[in-house]
Amino acid sequence: MRRLLVPGLLLAVLLSATQCGPAAMPEPTSPPAEEAALEEAPAEEAPPAEIVVIGFTASQTGKYNVSSTRQVNGLNLWMEEVNSTGGIRLSDGTVVTFDAKSYDDESTTERVQELYTRLATEDDADFLISPYSSGLTAAAAVIAEQYGKVMITTGAADDKTYKEGYTLVFQAYTPASRYLTGAVDLLAEVDPSVKKVAFVYENDKFSTSVVEAAEAYAQSLGYEVVLFEGYDSETADFGPFINKILDAGAEAIMGGGHFQDGSTFARQIHEKDVDIKYFALLVAPPEPDFADLGDAALGVIGPSQWEPLAAFTPESAAEAGLEWFGKLGDEFVDAYMATYDEEPSYHSIGGYAAGQILQKAILDADSVDPMAIKAAMETMDVLTCYGRVKFETGEEAHGLQIGHDMVYIQWQKDNAGNLAKQVVWPLAGATAETLYPKP
Repeated sequence: MRRLLVPGLLLAVLLSATQCGPAAMPEPTSPPAEEAALEEAPAEEAPPAEIVVIGFTASQTGKYNVSSTRQVNGLNLWMEEVNSTGGIRLSDGTVVTFDAKSYDDESTTERVQELYTRLATEDDADFLISPYSSGLTAAAAVIAEQYGKVMITTGAADDKTYKEGYTLVFQAYTPASRYLTGAVDLLAEVDPSVKKVAFVYENDKFSTSVVEAAEAYAQSLGYEVVLFEGYDSETADFGPFINKILDAGAEAIMGGGHFQDGSTFARQIHEKDVDIKYFALLVAPPEPDFADLGDAALGVIGPSQWEPLAAFTPESAAEAGLEWFGKLGDEFVDAYMATYDEEPSYHSIGGYAAGQILQKAILDADSVDPMAIKAAMETMDVLTCYGRVKFETGEEAHGLQIGHDMVYIQWQKDNAGNLAKQVVWPLAGATAETLYPKP
Protein backbone atom coordinates (compact mmCIF):
# COMPACT_ATOMS: atom_id res chain seq x y z
CA MET A 1 0.00 0.00 0.00
CA ARG A 2 1.26 3.57 -0.69
CA ARG A 3 2.06 5.39 2.59
CA LEU A 4 1.02 9.04 2.96
CA LEU A 5 3.19 11.59 4.88
CA VAL A 6 1.38 13.36 7.65
CA PRO A 7 1.76 17.22 7.71
CA GLY A 8 4.20 17.33 10.68
CA LEU A 9 6.53 14.81 9.16
CA LEU A 10 6.41 16.58 5.79
CA LEU A 11 7.44 19.85 7.44
CA ALA A 12 10.41 18.16 9.13
CA VAL A 13 11.61 16.78 5.85
CA LEU A 14 11.40 20.21 4.17
CA LEU A 15 13.33 21.89 6.98
CA SER A 16 16.05 19.25 6.79
CA ALA A 17 16.33 19.76 3.08
CA THR A 18 16.69 23.53 3.54
CA GLN A 19 19.37 23.15 6.18
CA CYS A 20 21.44 20.40 4.62
CA GLY A 21 20.98 21.06 0.97
CA PRO A 22 19.05 19.09 -1.58
CA ALA A 23 18.17 15.59 -0.46
CA ALA A 24 17.78 12.59 -2.70
CA MET A 25 14.05 11.89 -2.64
CA PRO A 26 13.06 8.25 -3.13
CA GLU A 27 11.62 7.32 -6.49
CA PRO A 28 7.84 6.81 -6.31
CA THR A 29 6.88 3.15 -6.49
CA SER A 30 3.71 1.51 -7.74
CA PRO A 31 1.89 -0.91 -5.46
CA PRO A 32 2.34 -4.56 -6.34
CA ALA A 33 -0.15 -5.68 -9.00
CA GLU A 34 -1.89 -8.02 -6.57
CA GLU A 35 -2.46 -5.24 -4.02
CA ALA A 36 -3.64 -2.86 -6.72
CA ALA A 37 -6.17 -5.42 -7.90
CA LEU A 38 -7.47 -5.77 -4.36
CA GLU A 39 -7.85 -1.98 -4.13
CA GLU A 40 -9.66 -1.68 -7.44
CA ALA A 41 -11.92 -4.82 -7.26
CA PRO A 42 -13.33 -5.73 -3.85
CA ALA A 43 -13.79 -9.44 -3.18
CA GLU A 44 -16.98 -10.85 -4.68
CA GLU A 45 -19.59 -11.59 -2.06
CA ALA A 46 -21.52 -14.86 -2.10
CA PRO A 47 -25.16 -14.37 -3.21
CA PRO A 48 -27.68 -14.33 -0.38
CA ALA A 49 -29.16 -17.76 0.30
CA GLU A 50 -32.71 -18.73 1.24
CA ILE A 51 -33.50 -22.25 2.47
CA VAL A 52 -37.19 -22.98 2.03
CA VAL A 53 -38.61 -25.72 4.26
CA ILE A 54 -41.30 -27.93 2.73
CA GLY A 55 -43.43 -29.83 5.22
CA PHE A 56 -45.48 -32.95 4.52
CA THR A 57 -46.43 -36.33 5.88
CA ALA A 58 -45.96 -39.69 4.21
CA SER A 59 -47.82 -42.91 4.82
CA GLN A 60 -44.74 -44.93 5.66
CA THR A 61 -47.12 -47.42 7.28
CA GLY A 62 -50.79 -48.22 6.79
CA LYS A 63 -52.99 -48.84 3.78
CA TYR A 64 -51.71 -45.91 1.68
CA ASN A 65 -48.07 -46.92 1.97
CA VAL A 66 -47.40 -47.92 -1.67
CA SER A 67 -49.05 -44.94 -3.35
CA SER A 68 -47.77 -42.47 -0.75
CA THR A 69 -44.20 -43.75 -1.05
CA ARG A 70 -44.24 -43.17 -4.80
CA GLN A 71 -45.69 -39.70 -4.32
CA VAL A 72 -42.89 -38.80 -1.90
CA ASN A 73 -40.31 -40.32 -4.26
CA GLY A 74 -41.46 -37.94 -6.98
CA LEU A 75 -41.32 -34.93 -4.66
CA ASN A 76 -37.85 -35.86 -3.41
CA LEU A 77 -36.62 -36.32 -6.99
CA TRP A 78 -37.74 -32.81 -7.85
CA MET A 79 -36.10 -31.37 -4.72
CA GLU A 80 -32.81 -33.14 -5.39
CA GLU A 81 -32.75 -31.92 -9.00
CA VAL A 82 -33.33 -28.29 -8.02
CA ASN A 83 -30.80 -28.32 -5.18
CA SER A 84 -28.12 -30.17 -7.15
CA THR A 85 -28.30 -27.66 -10.01
CA GLY A 86 -27.75 -24.67 -7.74
CA GLY A 87 -31.27 -23.82 -6.65
CA ILE A 88 -33.60 -21.12 -7.94
CA ARG A 89 -32.00 -17.71 -8.48
CA LEU A 90 -34.21 -14.66 -7.94
CA SER A 91 -33.63 -11.32 -9.67
CA ASP A 92 -32.02 -9.80 -6.57
CA GLY A 93 -29.41 -12.57 -6.60
CA THR A 94 -30.96 -14.65 -3.83
CA VAL A 95 -30.47 -18.38 -4.35
CA VAL A 96 -33.38 -20.51 -3.12
CA THR A 97 -32.79 -24.13 -2.13
CA PHE A 98 -35.09 -26.58 -0.38
CA ASP A 99 -35.13 -28.71 2.72
CA ALA A 100 -37.86 -31.13 3.81
CA LYS A 101 -39.49 -31.88 7.12
CA SER A 102 -41.73 -34.93 7.14
CA TYR A 103 -43.34 -37.51 9.41
CA ASP A 104 -45.16 -40.84 9.11
CA ASP A 105 -48.91 -40.20 9.24
CA GLU A 106 -49.61 -43.95 9.49
CA SER A 107 -52.41 -43.51 6.93
CA THR A 108 -54.68 -42.04 9.64
CA THR A 109 -56.58 -38.76 9.85
CA GLU A 110 -55.73 -38.28 13.52
CA ARG A 111 -52.00 -38.37 12.85
CA VAL A 112 -52.37 -36.00 9.92
CA GLN A 113 -54.10 -33.40 12.08
CA GLU A 114 -51.45 -33.69 14.78
CA LEU A 115 -48.48 -33.66 12.43
CA TYR A 116 -49.57 -30.85 10.12
CA THR A 117 -50.16 -28.72 13.20
CA ARG A 118 -46.59 -29.49 14.27
CA LEU A 119 -45.26 -28.70 10.79
CA ALA A 120 -47.06 -25.36 10.76
CA THR A 121 -46.15 -24.29 14.29
CA GLU A 122 -43.15 -26.01 15.86
CA ASP A 123 -41.32 -26.71 12.58
CA ASP A 124 -42.48 -23.47 10.95
CA ALA A 125 -42.52 -25.04 7.47
CA ASP A 126 -42.67 -22.39 4.75
CA PHE A 127 -44.93 -24.40 2.43
CA LEU A 128 -46.88 -27.64 2.73
CA ILE A 129 -47.46 -30.59 0.42
CA SER A 130 -50.50 -32.75 1.12
CA PRO A 131 -50.47 -36.35 2.28
CA TYR A 132 -51.72 -39.02 -0.11
CA SER A 133 -55.51 -39.58 -0.46
CA SER A 134 -58.48 -37.25 -0.44
CA GLY A 135 -59.46 -38.12 3.11
CA LEU A 136 -56.09 -37.32 4.66
CA THR A 137 -55.74 -34.22 2.50
CA ALA A 138 -59.07 -32.89 3.74
CA ALA A 139 -57.73 -33.08 7.30
CA ALA A 140 -54.46 -31.37 6.35
CA ALA A 141 -56.22 -28.59 4.43
CA VAL A 142 -57.98 -27.38 7.57
CA ILE A 143 -54.62 -27.00 9.32
CA ALA A 144 -52.96 -25.28 6.36
CA GLU A 145 -55.69 -22.67 6.15
CA GLN A 146 -55.82 -22.17 9.92
CA TYR A 147 -52.10 -21.38 10.15
CA GLY A 148 -51.81 -19.43 6.89
CA LYS A 149 -49.67 -21.95 5.00
CA VAL A 150 -49.89 -22.38 1.23
CA MET A 151 -50.44 -26.09 0.53
CA ILE A 152 -50.23 -27.89 -2.81
CA THR A 153 -52.31 -31.05 -2.79
CA THR A 154 -51.49 -34.15 -4.79
CA GLY A 155 -52.91 -37.65 -4.65
CA ALA A 156 -56.25 -36.06 -3.73
CA ALA A 157 -59.00 -35.85 -6.36
CA ASP A 158 -62.13 -35.18 -4.29
CA ASP A 159 -63.73 -31.85 -5.30
CA LYS A 160 -65.24 -31.25 -1.87
CA THR A 161 -62.03 -30.06 -0.18
CA TYR A 162 -61.82 -27.09 -2.52
CA LYS A 163 -65.37 -25.99 -1.83
CA GLU A 164 -64.85 -25.32 1.87
CA GLY A 165 -63.87 -21.67 1.44
CA TYR A 166 -60.11 -22.21 1.64
CA THR A 167 -57.83 -19.71 -0.11
CA LEU A 168 -54.39 -21.29 0.35
CA VAL A 169 -55.00 -24.86 -0.88
CA PHE A 170 -54.20 -25.68 -4.52
CA GLN A 171 -54.98 -29.01 -6.24
CA ALA A 172 -52.62 -30.76 -8.68
CA TYR A 173 -54.90 -33.68 -9.64
CA THR A 174 -57.82 -33.56 -12.02
CA PRO A 175 -60.93 -33.47 -9.77
CA ALA A 176 -63.06 -36.61 -9.47
CA SER A 177 -65.96 -34.76 -11.08
CA ARG A 178 -63.96 -34.62 -14.33
CA TYR A 179 -62.66 -38.19 -14.46
CA LEU A 180 -65.03 -39.03 -17.34
CA THR A 181 -65.92 -35.62 -18.75
CA GLY A 182 -62.88 -35.84 -21.02
CA ALA A 183 -64.32 -39.05 -22.45
CA VAL A 184 -67.40 -37.03 -23.41
CA ASP A 185 -65.17 -34.39 -25.03
CA LEU A 186 -63.28 -37.07 -26.95
CA LEU A 187 -66.52 -38.58 -28.23
CA ALA A 188 -67.65 -35.16 -29.45
CA GLU A 189 -64.31 -34.74 -31.19
CA VAL A 190 -64.30 -38.07 -33.05
CA ASP A 191 -68.00 -38.21 -33.96
CA PRO A 192 -70.26 -35.18 -33.43
CA SER A 193 -73.19 -37.17 -34.85
CA VAL A 194 -73.45 -39.50 -31.85
CA LYS A 195 -76.27 -38.48 -29.49
CA LYS A 196 -77.33 -41.51 -27.41
CA VAL A 197 -75.19 -42.45 -24.42
CA ALA A 198 -75.64 -45.14 -21.76
CA PHE A 199 -74.04 -44.85 -18.30
CA VAL A 200 -73.67 -48.19 -16.54
CA TYR A 201 -71.56 -48.03 -13.39
CA GLU A 202 -70.58 -49.64 -10.10
CA ASN A 203 -72.77 -48.67 -7.15
CA ASP A 204 -70.05 -47.19 -4.94
CA LYS A 205 -69.39 -43.62 -3.81
CA PHE A 206 -66.46 -42.91 -6.13
CA SER A 207 -67.94 -44.35 -9.32
CA THR A 208 -71.37 -42.84 -8.70
CA SER A 209 -69.97 -39.34 -8.15
CA VAL A 210 -67.86 -39.61 -11.29
CA VAL A 211 -70.70 -40.73 -13.59
CA GLU A 212 -73.19 -38.26 -12.11
CA ALA A 213 -70.85 -35.45 -13.08
CA ALA A 214 -70.26 -36.98 -16.52
CA GLU A 215 -74.00 -37.43 -17.09
CA ALA A 216 -74.69 -33.78 -16.26
CA TYR A 217 -71.85 -32.69 -18.52
CA ALA A 218 -73.05 -34.87 -21.41
CA GLN A 219 -76.57 -33.50 -21.10
CA SER A 220 -75.23 -29.93 -21.09
CA LEU A 221 -73.65 -30.69 -24.47
CA GLY A 222 -76.90 -32.01 -25.89
CA TYR A 223 -76.42 -35.77 -25.46
CA GLU A 224 -79.42 -37.94 -24.70
CA VAL A 225 -78.71 -40.22 -21.75
CA VAL A 226 -80.78 -43.27 -22.69
CA LEU A 227 -79.72 -45.39 -19.70
CA PHE A 228 -78.32 -44.47 -16.30
CA GLU A 229 -78.08 -47.50 -14.03
CA GLY A 230 -75.77 -48.85 -11.37
CA TYR A 231 -74.75 -52.43 -10.57
CA ASP A 232 -73.57 -54.11 -7.37
CA SER A 233 -69.82 -54.38 -6.89
CA GLU A 234 -69.99 -58.18 -6.93
CA THR A 235 -71.84 -58.34 -10.27
CA ALA A 236 -70.53 -61.15 -12.48
CA ASP A 237 -73.33 -61.32 -15.07
CA PHE A 238 -73.80 -58.13 -17.08
CA GLY A 239 -76.32 -59.73 -19.44
CA PRO A 240 -79.35 -57.80 -18.08
CA PHE A 241 -77.50 -54.48 -18.40
CA ILE A 242 -76.31 -55.30 -21.90
CA ASN A 243 -79.91 -56.08 -22.94
CA LYS A 244 -81.01 -52.69 -21.60
CA ILE A 245 -78.20 -50.98 -23.50
CA LEU A 246 -79.34 -52.63 -26.73
CA ASP A 247 -83.01 -51.88 -26.10
CA ALA A 248 -82.19 -48.21 -25.46
CA GLY A 249 -80.35 -47.87 -28.76
CA ALA A 250 -77.18 -46.52 -27.11
CA GLU A 251 -74.32 -45.61 -29.44
CA ALA A 252 -71.76 -45.13 -26.65
CA ILE A 253 -71.22 -46.67 -23.21
CA MET A 254 -69.47 -44.97 -20.29
CA GLY A 255 -69.14 -46.00 -16.67
CA GLY A 256 -67.59 -48.99 -14.94
CA GLY A 257 -66.01 -48.82 -11.52
CA HIS A 258 -62.92 -50.81 -10.57
CA PHE A 259 -60.71 -53.41 -12.18
CA GLN A 260 -62.60 -56.65 -11.67
CA ASP A 261 -66.07 -55.44 -12.58
CA GLY A 262 -64.79 -53.28 -15.44
CA SER A 263 -62.85 -56.18 -16.96
CA THR A 264 -65.85 -58.50 -16.69
CA PHE A 265 -68.13 -55.90 -18.26
CA ALA A 266 -65.73 -55.38 -21.19
CA ARG A 267 -65.31 -59.12 -21.76
CA GLN A 268 -69.06 -59.73 -21.88
CA ILE A 269 -69.67 -56.78 -24.22
CA HIS A 270 -67.19 -58.45 -26.59
CA GLU A 271 -68.58 -61.97 -26.13
CA LYS A 272 -72.10 -60.80 -26.96
CA ASP A 273 -70.78 -58.92 -30.00
CA VAL A 274 -72.51 -55.71 -28.96
CA ASP A 275 -72.49 -53.19 -31.80
CA ILE A 276 -71.27 -50.15 -29.91
CA LYS A 277 -69.21 -47.31 -31.36
CA TYR A 278 -67.52 -46.02 -28.21
CA PHE A 279 -66.71 -47.62 -24.86
CA ALA A 280 -65.04 -45.83 -21.92
CA LEU A 281 -64.56 -47.32 -18.44
CA LEU A 282 -63.14 -46.14 -15.13
CA VAL A 283 -59.99 -47.59 -13.51
CA ALA A 284 -59.66 -50.90 -15.37
CA PRO A 285 -58.35 -49.97 -18.87
CA PRO A 286 -55.12 -48.18 -17.81
CA GLU A 287 -53.98 -51.25 -15.86
CA PRO A 288 -51.50 -53.42 -17.83
CA ASP A 289 -53.45 -56.57 -16.91
CA PHE A 290 -56.42 -55.29 -18.92
CA ALA A 291 -54.58 -56.58 -22.01
CA ASP A 292 -55.20 -60.13 -20.76
CA LEU A 293 -58.73 -59.73 -22.16
CA GLY A 294 -57.30 -60.01 -25.66
CA ASP A 295 -59.58 -58.66 -28.37
CA ALA A 296 -62.15 -57.69 -25.73
CA ALA A 297 -59.75 -54.91 -24.69
CA LEU A 298 -59.36 -53.56 -28.24
CA GLY A 299 -60.78 -50.06 -28.60
CA VAL A 300 -61.68 -49.67 -24.90
CA ILE A 301 -60.83 -46.24 -23.45
CA GLY A 302 -59.95 -45.37 -19.87
CA PRO A 303 -58.85 -42.30 -17.85
CA SER A 304 -55.58 -41.88 -15.94
CA GLN A 305 -54.03 -38.88 -14.17
CA TRP A 306 -50.87 -39.40 -16.24
CA GLU A 307 -49.24 -41.95 -18.50
CA PRO A 308 -45.50 -42.23 -19.27
CA LEU A 309 -46.13 -42.23 -23.01
CA ALA A 310 -48.16 -39.00 -22.98
CA ALA A 311 -46.47 -36.74 -25.51
CA PHE A 312 -46.55 -33.36 -23.76
CA THR A 313 -43.81 -31.25 -25.34
CA PRO A 314 -42.82 -27.62 -25.86
CA GLU A 315 -44.22 -27.97 -29.38
CA SER A 316 -47.61 -29.20 -28.17
CA ALA A 317 -47.60 -26.37 -25.61
CA ALA A 318 -47.02 -23.84 -28.39
CA GLU A 319 -49.83 -25.36 -30.46
CA ALA A 320 -52.16 -25.02 -27.48
CA GLY A 321 -51.04 -21.44 -26.79
CA LEU A 322 -49.52 -22.40 -23.43
CA GLU A 323 -46.18 -21.78 -21.75
CA TRP A 324 -43.97 -24.86 -21.39
CA PHE A 325 -42.15 -25.51 -18.11
CA GLY A 326 -39.71 -28.21 -17.03
CA LYS A 327 -38.32 -31.38 -18.54
CA LEU A 328 -39.80 -33.81 -21.04
CA GLY A 329 -41.72 -36.87 -19.94
CA ASP A 330 -38.99 -39.27 -21.12
CA GLU A 331 -36.44 -37.32 -19.08
CA PHE A 332 -38.60 -37.57 -15.98
CA VAL A 333 -39.11 -41.32 -16.48
CA ASP A 334 -35.37 -41.91 -17.00
CA ALA A 335 -34.44 -39.87 -13.93
CA TYR A 336 -37.02 -41.60 -11.76
CA MET A 337 -36.01 -45.08 -12.87
CA ALA A 338 -32.33 -44.30 -12.36
CA THR A 339 -33.05 -43.10 -8.82
CA TYR A 340 -35.63 -45.64 -7.64
CA ASP A 341 -35.18 -48.59 -10.00
CA GLU A 342 -38.89 -48.77 -10.82
CA GLU A 343 -41.22 -47.28 -13.40
CA PRO A 344 -43.02 -44.19 -12.16
CA SER A 345 -46.77 -44.29 -11.61
CA TYR A 346 -49.07 -41.30 -11.78
CA HIS A 347 -48.61 -41.08 -8.02
CA SER A 348 -44.88 -40.58 -8.64
CA ILE A 349 -45.32 -37.73 -11.06
CA GLY A 350 -48.01 -36.27 -8.79
CA GLY A 351 -45.33 -35.64 -6.16
CA TYR A 352 -42.93 -34.31 -8.78
CA ALA A 353 -45.59 -32.02 -10.23
CA ALA A 354 -46.33 -30.55 -6.78
CA GLY A 355 -42.69 -29.48 -6.57
CA GLN A 356 -42.76 -28.09 -10.10
CA ILE A 357 -45.82 -26.01 -9.28
CA LEU A 358 -44.05 -24.46 -6.29
CA GLN A 359 -40.90 -23.87 -8.34
CA LYS A 360 -42.83 -22.13 -11.13
CA ALA A 361 -44.71 -19.98 -8.62
CA ILE A 362 -41.44 -18.87 -7.00
CA LEU A 363 -40.00 -17.97 -10.39
CA ASP A 364 -43.13 -16.09 -11.45
CA ALA A 365 -43.41 -14.27 -8.11
CA ASP A 366 -39.65 -13.66 -7.99
CA SER A 367 -40.09 -14.22 -4.27
CA VAL A 368 -40.67 -16.83 -1.59
CA ASP A 369 -43.22 -14.69 0.21
CA PRO A 370 -46.31 -16.88 0.73
CA MET A 371 -48.78 -14.25 -0.45
CA ALA A 372 -46.72 -13.63 -3.58
CA ILE A 373 -46.65 -17.38 -4.21
CA LYS A 374 -50.43 -17.55 -3.74
CA ALA A 375 -50.91 -14.76 -6.27
CA ALA A 376 -48.59 -16.49 -8.76
CA MET A 377 -50.52 -19.74 -8.47
CA GLU A 378 -53.79 -17.94 -9.08
CA THR A 379 -52.52 -16.74 -12.47
CA MET A 380 -50.61 -19.91 -13.41
CA ASP A 381 -51.50 -21.58 -16.71
CA VAL A 382 -48.69 -23.82 -17.89
CA LEU A 383 -47.99 -27.14 -19.62
CA THR A 384 -45.50 -29.60 -18.12
CA CYS A 385 -44.66 -33.25 -18.68
CA TYR A 386 -47.48 -33.92 -16.19
CA GLY A 387 -49.95 -31.97 -18.31
CA ARG A 388 -51.64 -28.61 -17.99
CA VAL A 389 -51.89 -26.83 -14.63
CA LYS A 390 -54.41 -24.06 -13.94
CA PHE A 391 -56.42 -23.28 -10.80
CA GLU A 392 -59.95 -22.03 -10.12
CA THR A 393 -59.79 -18.67 -8.36
CA GLY A 394 -63.47 -18.03 -7.60
CA GLU A 395 -64.73 -18.17 -4.02
CA GLU A 396 -66.90 -21.25 -4.54
CA ALA A 397 -64.04 -23.60 -5.44
CA HIS A 398 -60.78 -21.70 -4.94
CA GLY A 399 -57.74 -23.82 -5.75
CA LEU A 400 -59.64 -26.52 -7.64
CA GLN A 401 -57.63 -27.86 -10.59
CA ILE A 402 -59.29 -26.79 -13.85
CA GLY A 403 -56.41 -27.09 -16.33
CA HIS A 404 -55.24 -30.66 -15.93
CA ASP A 405 -57.20 -33.17 -17.97
CA MET A 406 -57.24 -36.86 -17.34
CA VAL A 407 -55.07 -38.65 -19.87
CA TYR A 408 -57.25 -41.10 -21.80
CA ILE A 409 -55.66 -44.24 -23.12
CA GLN A 410 -57.10 -46.65 -25.66
CA TRP A 411 -56.03 -50.21 -26.30
CA GLN A 412 -54.93 -50.55 -29.90
CA LYS A 413 -52.74 -52.98 -31.86
CA ASP A 414 -49.16 -52.13 -32.72
CA ASN A 415 -47.38 -52.98 -35.98
CA ALA A 416 -46.74 -56.50 -34.75
CA GLY A 417 -50.40 -57.04 -33.95
CA ASN A 418 -49.93 -56.88 -30.18
CA LEU A 419 -52.21 -54.96 -27.86
CA ALA A 420 -50.66 -51.70 -26.67
CA LYS A 421 -51.88 -48.60 -24.88
CA GLN A 422 -52.00 -45.33 -26.80
CA VAL A 423 -52.83 -41.90 -25.45
CA VAL A 424 -55.75 -40.47 -27.43
CA TRP A 425 -56.79 -37.48 -25.26
CA PRO A 426 -56.04 -34.65 -24.72
CA LEU A 427 -54.83 -34.03 -28.23
CA ALA A 428 -51.81 -32.11 -26.89
CA GLY A 429 -50.51 -35.38 -25.44
CA ALA A 430 -51.88 -37.89 -27.97
CA THR A 431 -49.64 -40.63 -29.31
CA ALA A 432 -52.19 -42.01 -31.79
CA GLU A 433 -55.53 -41.19 -33.36
CA THR A 434 -58.57 -42.70 -31.68
CA LEU A 435 -59.57 -46.10 -33.00
CA TYR A 436 -63.18 -45.37 -33.97
CA PRO A 437 -65.67 -46.89 -34.13
CA LYS A 438 -64.73 -49.55 -31.61
CA PRO A 439 -64.01 -52.85 -33.41
